[in-house]
Amino acid sequence: MQFQQLQYFVAVAETRHFTRAAERVHVSQPSLSQQIRALEKELGAELFSRARGNIALTDAGEALLPLARRILADTDTARHEVQELAQLRRGRVRLGATPSLCTGLLPDVLRAFHDLHPGIQLLIEESGSHDLVRELARGALDLALVVLPLPTPSPALTTVELLHEDLVVVSSAAAPAPSPRRAVRIADLEGRPMVMFRHGYDLRELTVAACRAEGFEPSFTVEGGEMDAVLGFVRAGLGVAVVPAMVAARAGRDLRVTALARPGLRRTIGLAHRSDVAPPRAARELQRLLLARRPDQGEGGEPR
Repeated sequence: MQFQQLQYFVAVAETRHFTRAAERVHVSQPSLSQQIRALEKELGAELFSRARGNIALTDAGEALLPLARRILADTDTARHEVQELAQLRRGRVRLGATPSLCTGLLPDVLRAFHDLHPGIQLLIEESGSHDLVRELARGALDLALVVLPLPTPSPALTTVELLHEDLVVVSSAAAPAPSPRRAVRIADLEGRPMVMFRHGYDLRELTVAACRAEGFEPSFTVEGGEMDAVLGFVRAGLGVAVVPAMVAARAGRDLRVTALARPGLRRTIGLAHRSDVAPPRAARELQRLLLARRPDQGEGGEPR
């Protein structure tokens, strides 16, 4: 089995078309077809069903596809690792993070990293923890900042706690406060219009679970937004939202920030990478910087 054959196989699997796949990998269509047939002969199974005008994966092809993608991703990572020059003058880091962390934690950290290593290309994948775990497992990311515990425990990933973060309630500064008290209880949100994130956001699941634990279903005026959209809808007075404290601290004066009454809501942020492959050197440098900035947290999640 040759690396080139796997590359051709993945191209056909993703395009579902032999000619377009050949164009993607810059070979002639007959050469690509010949290599696919050679791969099928070596494996002893057809990888594609070739009905007229319709290319589909067989069961064998479906089984091979994630393995082939992982092999190609690992090879690509190895190539970049070898090509890095001394003193980290060039390279790349593929970092995944939840949208709230892209808004709150990462800007300062990435700026510090860029100042130290201006030649390193930073590729950021913004998604929910479920998707980031999947992308890490298949080798599409070097590191990911995810919410712990992982949605599904995975021995293929190594995680380390980075910080604990309090959640707060944000509301429009022009609207009445969500509670007459200095801190708002989850029970105070019953019947109150809320702006809610799209499905797949860890914050959505955490907020809904907290409301249900108090015996009520939250009432959404708007749902389905990303972080910036949610903050914009709150500013417009469409409702309140539960967001991380780091995000609220950057939200501006037109938003009111109200703490949640004890015990409140907190989440744990972890740094994850694959267990079977060491992150590239540039990724290890970013990992070191993130861990070095890990706060010494006391009670309540605040740095001491």
